[in-house]
Amino acid sequence: MRDELKEILGLKKVMRTGWVRSGIKSPESVAAHSWGMSMLALKLTPPHLNLQRILAMCIVHDVPEVRVGDLTPHDDTSSKADDEHKAMQALAPEWVVLLEEYEQGETPEAKFVKQLDKLDMALQAEVYQEESGIVLDEFIESARQKIVDEELQTLLP
Repeated sequence: MRDELKEILGLKKVMRTGWVRSGIKSPESVAAHSWGMSMLALKLTPPHLNLQRILAMCIVHDVPEVRVGDLTPHDDTSSKADDEHKAMQALAPEWVVLLEEYEQGETPEAKFVKQLDKLDMALQAEVYQEESGIVLDEFIESARQKIVDEELQTLLP
C-alpha cells in the first residue's frame, strides 16, 4: 500500500502534455489540474448534485496517468481506456468505479466533472496566455465545444 501511495503522489511530477507541447515554461502538473478541478467543484457544484462524488472524481480521474502518462488527442489513444483501467486496478482498485463513472460520463455528476475538466483547462489557458503571450485558443475552443452547462459557459474566457 505504501508503494502505491508514493507512486500516486508522483502525479505531482507528471506535467500536463498539452502545455508542454505548447511551449509553456513552467506547466502545471496533473496533480495541480486535479486540484484546480476540485476548487471549481467546491465553488460551482449545484446543490442537486452530489458534491462528495464530484470531488472524488475530480481528485482520482487522472490517477492512472502516473503510469500511462498524460495523453492528448495528438497521441495514440487506442489503448488508453484499457491501459488506464489496468493502472487504476493496480494502484487503487477501490477507485475503479469512480474512474469508470467518469469515463462513461452518463451520471449527472460525471457529466459535470467532465465539464469542470474542460473549464479548468480553458481558465488555465487564459492564465498562460496572459503570462506568456503564447496563443492557446485551441484549448479554449475545445472547452467551448464540450461545456453545455449555461453557468459554466459564462465562465469561459
